[in-house]
Amino acid sequence: MRKLVLLVAVAFIMPWTASAQGAKAFLGRWDMTVTPATGTPWPQWMELVEKDGKIEGRVQPRGGGWRKIDGASVESGKMIIQVSPATPRGPAVRWELTSPGADKVSGVEKRGDNDGPALAGVRAPKLDRKTPKAWTAPRALFNGKDLTGWEPIGNVKNNKWVARDGELVNDNPEVEGQRNPGAANIKTTAKFQDFKLHIEVNCPPTGNSGIYLRGRYEIQVGTEGGKLPDHEMGAVYSHYPPPAGAALNLGQWTTFDITFVGRHVTVVRDGKVYHDNVEIPGPTGGALDSNESEPGPF
Repeated sequence: MRKLVLLVAVAFIMPWTASAQGAKAFLGRWDMTVTPATGTPWPQWMELVEKDGKIEGRVQPRGGGWRKIDGASVESGKMIIQVSPATPRGPAVRWELTSPGADKVSGVEKRGDNDGPALAGVRAPKLDRKTPKAWTAPRALFNGKDLTGWEPIGNVKNNKWVARDGELVNDNPEVEGQRNPGAANIKTTAKFQDFKLHIEVNCPPTGNSGIYLRGRYEIQVGTEGGKLPDHEMGAVYSHYPPPAGAALNLGQWTTFDITFVGRHVTVVRDGKVYHDNVEIPGPTGGALDSNESEPGPF
């Protein structure tokens, strides 16, 4: 039986072949929305910078960590970004973008020679805010009795979350020899902007989960096998790894105290500082949306 239990309270980047001058309108961080012809839109993120006379870039796909762009060029005012090369599993992916305004980009994702989803982006907000001098009194997000204040995300039919013995439990059984069937994630019905969060987690030894701040920025819970340090327990997913030598200690209770103001986060795990007021550049994989200026759930 696989369980994830929670107690919570709240109080390479590759050089472009384009000139920097021609790319100026596209530089910066962009909160992207990808809209397929049918189905639900999803969030992505892009950052383009000029460095030592060259333009560099990265994109955050729908899931997983951010990736380096393969290259880019500006052609007749259009930015052509080579997002990923062709593989045996699919054609090359590129973004073709125009800039209709100082704070907007739009275009299409090309998959080989075929048009894919529509792309729309707005310039990401800076979110530079000072830490409040005082916080409100903390309030419980989980009442210990039922799922009041929480709701499933996605496949509601497969929601395995229950309240049991004062704990919020993911009752998602493992079937020996088979891939875990998965279950819905859950989120708070309330939304938050800047906050201090206290959360206690007991994740199984092979568990892979996460705590999402405003529904957009993941603090990793569990393990992805240890190949990438910034995908392991306590990481700001794909941006900042936990301290060197930090123990996973899965299968037992661990405590996170997280302070998040603007886009700067401090993470303390079991009394040890993992991240000290570091900047999260943009939404991580699995974000609910890319509306960074708005409050969001846990």
